[in-house]
Amino acid sequence: MFELRLMCPEDRVEAVSDALDALDALSVSVEDADAQTPAEQALFGEPGMPPPKDGWLRSRVIALFDTEAQADEAAALLQPQDFFAGCRIVGVQPVPDEDWVRLTQSQFAPVEITPEFWIVPTWHEPPPGATRVIRLDPGLAFGTGTHPTTRMCLRWLAAHPPAGRRVLDYGCGSGILAIGAAKHGASTIDAVDIDTAAVRATEENAQANGVVLNAGLPDLAQGAYDTVLANILATPLKVLAPLLCAHVAEGGHLVLAGILERQADELKAAYAPYLALDVADTQDGWILMTARR
Repeated sequence: MFELRLMCPEDRVEAVSDALDALDALSVSVEDADAQTPAEQALFGEPGMPPPKDGWLRSRVIALFDTEAQADEAAALLQPQDFFAGCRIVGVQPVPDEDWVRLTQSQFAPVEITPEFWIVPTWHEPPPGATRVIRLDPGLAFGTGTHPTTRMCLRWLAAHPPAGRRVLDYGCGSGILAIGAAKHGASTIDAVDIDTAAVRATEENAQANGVVLNAGLPDLAQGAYDTVLANILATPLKVLAPLLCAHVAEGGHLVLAGILERQADELKAAYAPYLALDVADTQDGWILMTARR
């Protein structure tokens, strides 16, 4: 495998990246060429949303190709293009062979939710004392428990086990929250998402974890639930306020995540006509908000 390295100004990154994709690059990555210097430029965006900009003032673009010939050909084809003005080829160099599977796996250890409740990749043995385990492999699903929002939701489930209760996981992604509810004794679980790929991932992960749940598109959610979980982002959570609150049974809980600390008041205002939200947990700048009917 060989990598083609280029330097591009910010306004050329998107066009160059698209061209590299069209030239059959295996992958294209963009880095701040001024990283670790006083000129470093931070780009902040919410998870799951497009970045605020496509690149940095001085961007390093790295494209991987199967062969050196392909990388050289891509470099030769890019240079005469109008959109390449202001860019330059840094060079082509081989990428050392690695056991990428083993290297990737070594980066992901079991994730502790509580001393008894863990998320464990399939290549690891559960830690001693783990009485509840979710088996989920990083990189193979839409949410693997490493993000603070997911961990806070799972911590909440561990502290408020829905044993014998009806649970809705709205925006289920990988199904990790629905599986967590099942591991804590929920009797009926509906996991819904607008993405059919997420529905399939949830079904597969539930089967791999030996739990039973119903996965489908949002119209699967019907009636009232003792626990309604939604780990999405602040903007869709505000839009969904009347729908989610309508699904919360008398005495039931609403649990919301995907919210930054600075967005707490926005969420409280959006849900005020229906339920009174409070901050129940916080981690790394993210918060968990809950309400009870």
